[in-house]
Amino acid sequence: MNSNRRTVLAAACLAAFAFNVPAFAAKPLVIGFSQVGAESEWRTANTVSIKDAAKKEGVTLKFADAQQKQENQVKAIRSFIAQRVDLIAFSPVVESGWDTVLREAKAAKIPVILTDRAVNVSDPSLYATFLGSDFVEEGRRAGRWLLERAKKTPDAAINIVELQGTVGSAPALDRKKGFDEVIAANPKLKVIRSQTGDFTRAKGKEVMEAFLKAEGKKINVLYAHNDDMAIGAIQAIEEAGMKPGKDIVVISIDGVKGAFEAMIAGKLNVTVECNPLLGPQLMQLARDVVANKPVPKRVVTQESVFPAEVAAKEFPNRKY
Repeated sequence: MNSNRRTVLAAACLAAFAFNVPAFAAKPLVIGFSQVGAESEWRTANTVSIKDAAKKEGVTLKFADAQQKQENQVKAIRSFIAQRVDLIAFSPVVESGWDTVLREAKAAKIPVILTDRAVNVSDPSLYATFLGSDFVEEGRRAGRWLLERAKKTPDAAINIVELQGTVGSAPALDRKKGFDEVIAANPKLKVIRSQTGDFTRAKGKEVMEAFLKAEGKKINVLYAHNDDMAIGAIQAIEEAGMKPGKDIVVISIDGVKGAFEAMIAGKLNVTVECNPLLGPQLMQLARDVVANKPVPKRVVTQESVFPAEVAAKEFPNRKY
């Protein structure tokens, strides 16, 4: 066999091999994600969105539930660092106390994305971007709705009780800040009681029972930092022989299906939307960050305000 023929046969064999053997698949992106917990309908929808988006995008997701404890999140993040994941994402239980573990991630050259909640750190370069709602604006929207309603009874003093979210968490701090900022425009609007309900239905009911025992019919408005606490409080109001939505105006934040059902039943007056369906945006941001593409430091989700008057019409459109 001459050398030319051997060359042709070798080329043919290589071509056949290349045609029949698939190219090696690109290594899947590996994300370590630490979730706050499962304290509400909102949080459950947020978790489902992230897991579904990861599956759809072919991303390997290492998921850890912190059960609302910061120490569990710190352990999870250190575990992700040890596993050499491509990127870490987490929704922080509270704002402070993250500098040390985030420096460890930075030293390991693993980028971090914050989802839903912000952190308070000395060096903003410890995380790549923050994806989530503007909680201060959500509080303002709740306050603006109440200001408009108060115009119907301009001479009446309006006593407000407030169910705050988890102590030290970004949504609790910011939703209070935004609400207080807006209602300060009307001196007749006064928060007479404010206490944490930990974003849970059971604690919301328990704290509202205490508010009712202390203040009774002096309460005109309930402002809850999330729908689950509001729904728990509605039970307490009913058990006290009062009508939620009428005897006590109920304002809450999140926009979950349970809130729309309460509005349709006439027991809740308004919910300010906080969109939990962050999964697709998170996956795209993660790919961009790992590829060293420029991303905004802050990505805000688009949201609305839903008063009871539109609840029945809007309910079929709700995805969470």
